Amino acid sequence: MTLSLPIEAEANELLSRSPLALLIAMLLDQQVPLEKAFGSPYQLARRLGHEPAAAELAGYDPGALAAVFAQRPALHRFPRAMAGRTQELARMIVERYDGDAAALWTGAADGEDLRRRLAALPGFGTYKAQITMALLGKQLGVRPSGWREAAGHFGEESSHCSVADIVDDASLAAVRAHKKQLKAAAKVS
Repeated sequence: MTLSLPIEAEANELLSRSPLALLIAMLLDQQVPLEKAFGSPYQLARRLGHEPAAAELAGYDPGALAAVFAQRPALHRFPRAMAGRTQELARMIVERYDGDAAALWTGAADGEDLRRRLAALPGFGTYKAQITMALLGKQLGVRPSGWREAAGHFGEESSHCSVADIVDDASLAAVRAHKKQLKAAAKVS
């Protein structure tokens, strides 16, 4: 299965075939438009000249990786901080999963186990773990038993509340409208 997010085709292809790139995109998906977050792993690979492995990123010189993230256009609004978080993520994947990001879900006993594994990643937590689970299940066919329940409302069919539901411009507009409603409701509270 191939993602069809509103980003370059090559970026969708990378995210679809590289579990590490997908996790990096989810990590970067904060305080920047989703197109930026999900396009950045592809841009990182282009800047490095190849698709990086977790071990490579884990062992990268922190200052040099921050410089790669900061090259214009920067890969994130906070390039130094997010380069550090990316490196923390890569280290955890190396230490806990022998450098194989897909082992997070291929080795999960069920949906709840996968949610716990994802939530333990640097920069994730429960909310981001549930969105990642929904994305994996809805668009990439990763569906351990109980995945929808563990993904919470993000796992609901046609919920249009996260990146997991974006497959075209219309669904992107629906997700953005949902988020706008949530922000408006939060201001009233």
